[in-house]
Amino acid sequence: MASYTPKNILITGAAGFIASHVANRLVRSHPEYNIVVLDKLDYCSNLKNLLPSKSSSNFKFVKGDIGSADLVNYLLITESIDTIMHFAAQTHVDNSFGNSFEFTKNNIYGTHVLLEACKVTGQIRRFIHVSTDEVYGETDEDAVVGNHEASQLLPTNPYSATKAGAEMLVMAYGRSYGLPVITTRGNNVYGPNQFPEKLIPKFILLAMQGKPLPIHGDGANVRSYLYCEDVAEAFELILHKGEVGHVYNIGTKKERRVIDVARDICRLFNVDSEACIKFVENRPFNDQRYFLDDQKLTVLGWSERTTWEEGLKKTIEWYTKNPNWWGDVSGALLPHPRMLMMPGGIERHFDEPEEEKSESYVSSNPRMLVPPSKCCGSPRKPPYKFLIYGKTGWIGGVLGKLCEKQGIPYEYGKGRLEDRSSLAADIQNIKPTHVFNAAGVTGRPNVDWCESHKAETIRANVAGTLTLADVCREHGLLMVNFATGCIFEYDAKHPEGSGIGFTEEDKPNFFGSFYSKTKAMVEELLNEFDNVCTLRVRMPISSDLNNPRNFITKISRYNKVVNIPNSMTILDELLPISIEMAKRNLRGIWNFTNPGVVSHNEILEMYKQYIDPSFKWANFTIEEQAKVIVAARSNNEMDASKLKKEFPELLPIKESLIKYVFEPNKKSSAN
Repeated sequence: MASYTPKNILITGAAGFIASHVANRLVRSHPEYNIVVLDKLDYCSNLKNLLPSKSSSNFKFVKGDIGSADLVNYLLITESIDTIMHFAAQTHVDNSFGNSFEFTKNNIYGTHVLLEACKVTGQIRRFIHVSTDEVYGETDEDAVVGNHEASQLLPTNPYSATKAGAEMLVMAYGRSYGLPVITTRGNNVYGPNQFPEKLIPKFILLAMQGKPLPIHGDGANVRSYLYCEDVAEAFELILHKGEVGHVYNIGTKKERRVIDVARDICRLFNVDSEACIKFVENRPFNDQRYFLDDQKLTVLGWSERTTWEEGLKKTIEWYTKNPNWWGDVSGALLPHPRMLMMPGGIERHFDEPEEEKSESYVSSNPRMLVPPSKCCGSPRKPPYKFLIYGKTGWIGGVLGKLCEKQGIPYEYGKGRLEDRSSLAADIQNIKPTHVFNAAGVTGRPNVDWCESHKAETIRANVAGTLTLADVCREHGLLMVNFATGCIFEYDAKHPEGSGIGFTEEDKPNFFGSFYSKTKAMVEELLNEFDNVCTLRVRMPISSDLNNPRNFITKISRYNKVVNIPNSMTILDELLPISIEMAKRNLRGIWNFTNPGVVSHNEILEMYKQYIDPSFKWANFTIEEQAKVIVAARSNNEMDASKLKKEFPELLPIKESLIKYVFEPNKKSSAN
């Protein structure tokens, strides 16, 4: 059996779960290999997964999308890539039912871009394509022999269909162009670093919080689980010993029912499974069983090393030591999570108005910026084209959807705000009429993070914002900047309950958090630019009550809340207004809140009335709150009369809450 020795390996999706374990293993075990990893840092990827490789001389991280042909070709040529291990994909089955086009774009089109780049450069000696056992479809309950590599592909959901489609492209490029391809199809994998939309980390985090473990249906669905390090070893073996043109199943014959997985986790946490397990409505198209024949890989020399008990204990130990690895994942822990699959990505990483990822040890290389693909448009040039920063965040994502709804052309910026040349390249390539800045850092899981990451906070909130404003000024562009109203607190001139709000001319008086300090600082400096429209957002709320960034969602999940009247921003009403403000070329500072104030208790009373009649909550004082937080929180009323004068239709906060949030979500049982 001939052995293959690579030199320069490109691993796609390497900040994700399985690929990060493979990348770290290869970097550690083979210092003679150069490992280049490519990842666009989607919601289920995390740069921290690659920390073991950070300081290695044979490791390089590149932030980018496999759908960018220019970037992929650039990397293959400049890094002399001879081997590709292609892991990048959208993988969560539930999400594929809600946004199947995103799966087609990532899993099929992205794979096609890679294959075409391999064909064009003609330098690839191995292309290892990572697929899934789900392409085989559901296995009969009474089957005693698993699906082998030549079994028919019968995918049953949009996710597995896109993976099967990608496989067909890989096979075609192997046959038509002689590309040296190998395909793998694997069982479920578990272990450290996995995003908790998947069953095992989800159950572990819920058990850690003392919450019920939701079982879809009766829990009799059967799955096979492999520990991540065993799977990484399998990929290392396939890389060196796998035969070109072959498919390899990576699996185990040790099957487990979902309910047994939950019971095992309960046992290791020493809790009563009967009390801890909660049966919920089954998810759509929940295949009963996947079963693989792994004999071919066994002959190659691989075997499962980690027992279920050992692997589960290691995984629980890791999550116990790293409970905040993924930040706020409360949305993923719901029995039926609905991730926000915005165009171009999914929000995961930010709090309001934090809409730009803070990369801990790497920044985008401006030389790798590529122009957006050009397509044939209407002969008549559209009157507006928006450039939006904050693609992966809540506000930035919703802005894109609003532009689509209104038929306004838009693109998301690829440059980092601190990188002047990359911002200029964005403007040159996209040629926008207006720029929206919905990027910034508030911290994970909240503003307390900024207290210990001051340099990063300054870089994003001050230096980055000012750089973008100045680049826009040089190009004669208006920048609409989503700022914050959390720079004020009630005082003698603006006492709580007086109805006297802070105006746009008032100077900030709240410096209790480092986050607020940076926002107050940059607002004063931005006021010297005549091309900036600053929108002070406060405690944003939307009709999407599943979004963990939503203020209502947050306080409805807290054990205790303070009860203080505050000005707030109803995004469903105000974000369309921000687009209109851009069209009107409005400038200066604007209190971007609904008129009036509403208290925590008033909101939760509405929540109880419209959503959940059984809902209960408890209050605590600001003094008690201060004992469980690091940085103080801002409470204030903002005068929205300037905005109301420009947009007379703007509703008072309580009316807006009912119209845009609670009425659309009203449950019949609540009345």
